[in-house]
Amino acid sequence: MELSPEAVFPLLGSADKNLKLLERELDADIHVRGNEVTLTGRAADVALAERVLGQLVVMVGSGHQLTPDAVQRTISMLTEGISDSPAEVLSLDILSRRGKTIRPKTLNQKRYVDAIDENTIVFGIGPAGTGKTYLAMAKAVQALQSKNVTRIILTRPAVEAGERLGFLPGTLNDKIDPYLRPLYDALHDMMDPEAIPKLMQSGVIEVAPLAYMRGRTLNDAFIILDEAQNTTTEQMKMFLTRLGFGSKVVVTGDVTQIDLPGGARSGLKAAAEILTDIDGIHFSELTSRDVVRHRLVSNIVDAYEKFESENVRDFGEGNRAQRRSARGHGPHR
Repeated sequence: MELSPEAVFPLLGSADKNLKLLERELDADIHVRGNEVTLTGRAADVALAERVLGQLVVMVGSGHQLTPDAVQRTISMLTEGISDSPAEVLSLDILSRRGKTIRPKTLNQKRYVDAIDENTIVFGIGPAGTGKTYLAMAKAVQALQSKNVTRIILTRPAVEAGERLGFLPGTLNDKIDPYLRPLYDALHDMMDPEAIPKLMQSGVIEVAPLAYMRGRTLNDAFIILDEAQNTTTEQMKMFLTRLGFGSKVVVTGDVTQIDLPGGARSGLKAAAEILTDIDGIHFSELTSRDVVRHRLVSNIVDAYEKFESENVRDFGEGNRAQRRSARGHGPHR
């Protein structure tokens, strides 16, 4: 393969980091001399390496900064035999701020982002670290900046993961704030921190517990319900029926992390059964393969899923609050 001279250094990476990763992960032998790359080995191995390099060259040509992470994800996608172009997946820019660009890093993440564009209500369901909330936040900020909506509304149910609100210090707002903190953190990644208080004061951005949504009709807004596995069926129905004209809703949650007390039915699980055949509503499934945090997070998610599937006969199929109670580790009274 002959590369353009300007593509060689970005492709190989600083100190040949990308090249070393390619040599380690691909079975074909890779030899680089000047701007010429020679691939040798079994026909199937050479064909895979050629496809990988071709996709990486496309990314470099589009101005994409080629990191070892992008190289690894390109190899993974092509090894899994997906028909979509990794270059198209990994080069979709959602939002840029101070030199940092937010974009999907897996095929499922891209499909999730595309679904948000194409549907009025999208459910993003998957384990921790799959970017379901972060990408939804990026799409919300993008929609606000492009004036497709006039405000962003971010909400979560205030359900304790083993702790109790009464033990937290301060006023009701102080007690609720820890539940909403992850949403504030994501906002600060995507917007000028000095502008956020002004936007919140003017109502352009609202971060509030789910209970504050009752009785409202939300027009021209991008609305995100996070940690939706901790809603009841009644709360989910209440939330979804707040939808007004010109609005978009993204609901995110992890059905393996339910903290509802007393074995209450998760509104997220119920919605996945009730709403699947309605036009304009889309369910996006993300898995441990879509985890974009530290590589150990994916391994941790898989290990817990394996353990819980093997021990379901001991603890039943209830939520986490029930399983804690079964083990004698319920919250202190």
